[in-house]
Parts: sequence; C-alpha cells; structure tokens
Amino acid sequence: MKTDHSSLWHKKPISNRYSMRRIVCYFAAAALFLFSSLTFAHGVDEQTRLFLQSNTGANFIPFMYIGAKHMITGYDHLLFLFGVIFFLFRTRDVLIYVSLFTLGHSTTLLLGVLMEVQLNAYLIDAIIALSIVYKGFDNLGGFRRILGHSPNSKLVVFIFGLFHGFGLATKLQEFQLPEDGLLTNLLAFNVGVELGQFAALAIIVIAISAWRRHDSFMRFATVSNTLLMSAGFLLMALQLTSYFQS
Repeated sequence: MKTDHSSLWHKKPISNRYSMRRIVCYFAAAALFLFSSLTFAHGVDEQTRLFLQSNTGANFIPFMYIGAKHMITGYDHLLFLFGVIFFLFRTRDVLIYVSLFTLGHSTTLLLGVLMEVQLNAYLIDAIIALSIVYKGFDNLGGFRRILGHSPNSKLVVFIFGLFHGFGLATKLQEFQLPEDGLLTNLLAFNVGVELGQFAALAIIVIAISAWRRHDSFMRFATVSNTLLMSAGFLLMALQLTSYFQS
C-alpha cells in the first residue's frame, strides 16, 4: 500500500505553543541566509568564470571540482531536496526520490549544453524556485485539501529535476565552453554535481534524522515547510524581478 509521506505530520498533534515572534525570527534568519548567499550562488566566482572561459581540451578534475562546488553552494537545489526528503523516513524512499531527481537534472544538463538549448536563465531559476514552493505546499497537505489527493510525487520530482538540469545547462552555456573536450568536461562537471549533491544530502539526512528523535520535529513541521515555501517565493520574486528589469 502506498504511503502518503506528505500527510504523515497530520498523525500527531502539532503544538501551537510557538510564538509569532519565533516564527518571524526563523523567517528573518532564512531570508538573511538567502540574501547573503546570492553573492556565492552556484559557486561561479571570478576565478571559476575565468577558467571556464579560457580552458581548452579535457580537464576532468577541475570540471569535477567546479560541479561539486556548484551544487554545494546551490541553495535552490538543496532547498528542494530538503523538501523532498522531509517526510521520507526510509532510506529506500530517499534513494528512489533522489535518483529520480538526479536522472532528471543529469539528462537536461548534458542534452541542454550539447544541443545548445537556449533558455532564459531568470525564468528557469524562477521555475526552480517554484519547485521549492510546490514541495513545501505538498508537505503541508495543501494539494490533498484542495484536490482531494496529492499529485504523483515521484513524477513531479523527476519533472522538476529536468528544470533543475536546464538551470545548470543554461549557466554553463553563458561561458561559451570550447568544443575541444566538451563532452569529457560536461561528464566531469556532472560527476562533480552528483558528488556535491551526495555530500550535501548526507548532511541534510543526518540532521533531519537527528531532529526526528525530538518532539519538536512534528511540532515544527508546519513552520518548517511554511518557511520553505516562503524561501521559494522569495527566490522566485528575485528571479522574476531580474527578468523584467533585463
């Protein structure tokens, strides 16, 4: 029988003892983190930018390193994964969902660059931000209350994975990588992305697993996913504002 992970939080009473001040403080901390992270978004610093624009031939290790750094500092990808695994209590489920996400973004990362699919970076990042909002809303049981059921969560994670991959591909195409060694460098970048994702995800899983041992996990499930949605809305607003200004 299929388990609806997004509604598990309903099985335990959620305490109303947390104050509005505490919620505001959590939101302010999350907003401050997001704004302070914008400077280092996706690990594309000036040194990395110069390397990507000037390299020739296959450079497996450097591109793998850049891919790993890109994912570790990719807060939008990590926020989405945080929402995906929030109510996944079994290791098998975590592996299935993360594998679907990985398959999605690996496919569009490689094909997007090799086939030179040109998409607006701001709009793609806005869709990625929307995926964060979607997952937080789903975790809160929003779709079940409105539609009477939740959409196929595995299919949704895969589809959003495709958009996350286009986001990676779009940023790489901005650097106009040389054709010499392109496929090797792309594969190395993708391997680095997966390694970075694995490292970041391991930390998230360990943290959530430890948190689940305390009563506060179920008490603050609503607050956590509301903040997740708020972060997604904030990121989406920033990307749409940049799109219309450009």
